[in-house]
Amino acid sequence: MENILRDGFSITVKTLFRSAGFYGAGSRHGNAKWYQNLFAYVGFRSSGRIKFFHTLNITTPAVKQVPRERRKISDHYSNKAFRDTDPDVISLNTMITSHAQNGRLKEARQVFDDMSKRSIVSWNAIIAAYAQNRRINDARTLFDKMSERDMVSWNVMIAGYVQDGRVDDACQLFEEMPERDVVSWNTIVSGYIRYGRIEDAQQLFDEMPERNVVSWNALMSGYVQIGRLEDAHRIFDRAPRRNVVSWTTMITGYAQHGNMERAHELFDKMPERNVVSWNAMIVGYVHNAQSEEAFKFFSKMEQVGMKRNQSTFTSVLSGCASLAAMEQGKRVHQSIIKTRFKSDVLVGNALVTMYAKCGSIEDAQKMFDEMPERDIISWNAIIAGNAQHGNGEDALQLFEQMQKTGMKPDHITFVGVLSACNHTGLVDQGWHFFELMYQNFCITPRVEHYACMVDLLGRSGHLEEAVDLINKMYCEPHATIWGTLLGACRVHANLELAKHAAKRLLELEPQNAAAYVQLANIYAISGRWEDVANVRKIMKNRGVIKKPGCSWIEINHIVHEFHIEDRSHLQMDKIYQKMERSDG
Repeated sequence: MENILRDGFSITVKTLFRSAGFYGAGSRHGNAKWYQNLFAYVGFRSSGRIKFFHTLNITTPAVKQVPRERRKISDHYSNKAFRDTDPDVISLNTMITSHAQNGRLKEARQVFDDMSKRSIVSWNAIIAAYAQNRRINDARTLFDKMSERDMVSWNVMIAGYVQDGRVDDACQLFEEMPERDVVSWNTIVSGYIRYGRIEDAQQLFDEMPERNVVSWNALMSGYVQIGRLEDAHRIFDRAPRRNVVSWTTMITGYAQHGNMERAHELFDKMPERNVVSWNAMIVGYVHNAQSEEAFKFFSKMEQVGMKRNQSTFTSVLSGCASLAAMEQGKRVHQSIIKTRFKSDVLVGNALVTMYAKCGSIEDAQKMFDEMPERDIISWNAIIAGNAQHGNGEDALQLFEQMQKTGMKPDHITFVGVLSACNHTGLVDQGWHFFELMYQNFCITPRVEHYACMVDLLGRSGHLEEAVDLINKMYCEPHATIWGTLLGACRVHANLELAKHAAKRLLELEPQNAAAYVQLANIYAISGRWEDVANVRKIMKNRGVIKKPGCSWIEINHIVHEFHIEDRSHLQMDKIYQKMERSDG
């Protein structure tokens, strides 16, 4: 909550109405969400005097970087606040707002209907209540009954339409406005962006009589979302003023599209950084499989005194999990214990996943058991972790415990359950859960569920059942399905079925090197060396290259990565000498 002291009155900015905004750079990780705060003036009695509160039309977090814009909008609306000074009306307006904030729409409407006297703020409050609860038609009915409207009234309705996906209705109302402010324009521009209409957004942006930093950031983010980074950078360069959101938007854009060098360059040039900027870099490195760099950034945040948040911890833990770097993960865990996020469910989920993927299912289970609160993701993580470690029975017991708590499984839960059956060879139980998924929980099987069942049947030698299941799939068999079947054919030396599976797989992924290698291996097992040579010849003619194998090991908190025939490691000579002595 921010307080702006002005003329002896405390104008408090609260986020009361999350309207139609765009989710800008890094939104997957909680960054730069666009909020329009469109609510009424409300007040309460305190220590014998009345403080007036007016919720302004602003955007967060961007507005924190533009106090001049905030004050300007405050000036525009606060004059109204001074006229709505009836204590009874103010108190009732507060009640409407409070009910709406807590999802009690019926009670909010009752207060409004029982008011003997209403101000324009009362109307705005109830309209915003309906709009934020996606009852835009009810909001419009009240809007049409208003004898007097102000800028807030119009902006609330426009934002409500955009939030509801009715951008054209929002535009029509925008055209009918007797006057508009920068919030009105920004809302429509953001609505166009949210629903992929970037050209319309650009055209309206060009027509704006006045723009603020939020306007520029909105358009910039729109181009980033659709991958047009050159256009985004053009807007970035043209912007008369940039804030931390502007820079972070561009960093996220480059990171999402694999250009971490450019992202890092921009990060180094930033005049000011916040935790979102740092998180954008960490997420970018993890997304681009450069988890070591992500961990360096995490450590540097601590060195410079930058406070880390939920997104910081979950992102860096994801990087530790991808590298199986448990020592680094433990160091992150130690950092978390010192913060308020030690009881956070999302951070707890990330820790469970990290420990499971790093090979310590015991630590994962301990973390799960100590969590004060669990959600479906928590249960899915520990079930999948046990399944991956071959603890099929434990995973199935956890599934039963989850149901006893009243937690309803989702499609991801059943991937873990079926994987547990797969790793334990429980064919009958696998069929049971596969059928239970739809019959009891109305979850239609997806490709990943079919892949688990095909793998389970294939490993167990039930190849014909696996083929029959593939033929009865609700969806088109994915390359993963045929690859799984091909692997099972290799195990059981079923050449004819392997040829069929390889053919279907290569129709979907002609550059899939693993398919050629597996088929060649099956021919080799059968002693058909001429066919092995033909497969390799086809690979060469089609330019298919098998990616070299890779392994890594963590020593003293440093992850060392090795590839086949790779001699780039600084201590490679010593490593080979040690290996030769071991072989001898």
